[in-house]
Amino acid sequence: MTAEQKAHPRFDLAPELAHHVRFSIVAALAAVENLAFADLRDAVEVSDSVLSKQISEPEKAGFVQVSKGFVGKRPRTTLSLTKDGLRRWRDHVEALRQIAAGPDV
Repeated sequence: MTAEQKAHPRFDLAPELAHHVRFSIVAALAAVENLAFADLRDAVEVSDSVLSKQISEPEKAGFVQVSKGFVGKRPRTTLSLTKDGLRRWRDHVEALRQIAAGPDV
């Protein structure tokens, strides 16, 4: 590849978002400041166990922050995107737009 050629935008995709549920989780979190676990589960229409499993990879990769606390005596888990996670989400979406637009020929 020459200096004038640009790498294909697929190289800008975040591999952590390749799974459709993880993509949906991060998309939902990108639209809000934070979400309670149950609200996120309902938004992406998955079970508790699927959400728990699928949130682990974007959390390890630094996309998502998981906060545990209490509301009264009830435990509450809240999820949000990190600043870096939001930036990387936007880069991922932009790469998808570029791919969908087709090649510059």
